[in-house]
Amino acid sequence: MSDHDPDSDDDRGESGDGDENDNGAPGWPVDLAGVTESVVATLGPNGLWNLAALGLHAPEHDDRPADAPVRARTWGRTRTRRNFTERGGGVVQFVADPRDFVDAAATVREEREPVLDSADAWVEVEVERVDAGERGGTEWVDWHLRVTDAAVERTAVRTINRGFGAVIDATVAASRLDVPAYDTGELLARLRYFADVVDRCGGPAEREAFERLREASGWESRDHGDDADGEYRDGGRGDGHRDGDDANGR
Repeated sequence: MSDHDPDSDDDRGESGDGDENDNGAPGWPVDLAGVTESVVATLGPNGLWNLAALGLHAPEHDDRPADAPVRARTWGRTRTRRNFTERGGGVVQFVADPRDFVDAAATVREEREPVLDSADAWVEVEVERVDAGERGGTEWVDWHLRVTDAAVERTAVRTINRGFGAVIDATVAASRLDVPAYDTGELLARLRYFADVVDRCGGPAEREAFERLREASGWESRDHGDDADGEYRDGGRGDGHRDGDDANGR
């Protein structure tokens, strides 16, 4: 991948050669099942890589043939959608640091290089727009992702705790606070629950990640009846959907 220094990490793995993984998706260095959470980097017109959270739909999850392309859905007129359209691809990466995931999901984060230090593996993809529509007043676009290059950066055992999962789900709830189709009170109740899980079960990284989400979304001020601007996800689009997540899937 031309935009990432191949000598930057001593533990860089071998590049993908297009072989199929056990999941049947050609070229992917990891097994994909259901909707796999990832961070995608797309090159913007300013020459910087924009980071956003992106759900990857395994073919079997959508009742498609096992060797069909991985599918992703973008919601709204986001930077990811724009860059996919103008550049025709991006770099999908799998990260285990909840702080990087929150930054991608709830803030505007741009980097000079596409691959984060916390990425366990990355996949350079070409994208093809295959469908589009509207739900709840928000436009969506479906993309097929095809691998052009890939690498495994590290194979160390990563442990997880309940706090990690709570952080991921909390980014979904926070992104939907301004969508009329979702009940604000219910979403705030979920966020209070996730905050409790992170406090009880999360480690330092999860707690720091959740604090970043608090600051980015302002959900606690809204929970106390104050007005919050509701600008979340992928640069403050406020459309209430996570890239790659169906509106009724969370």
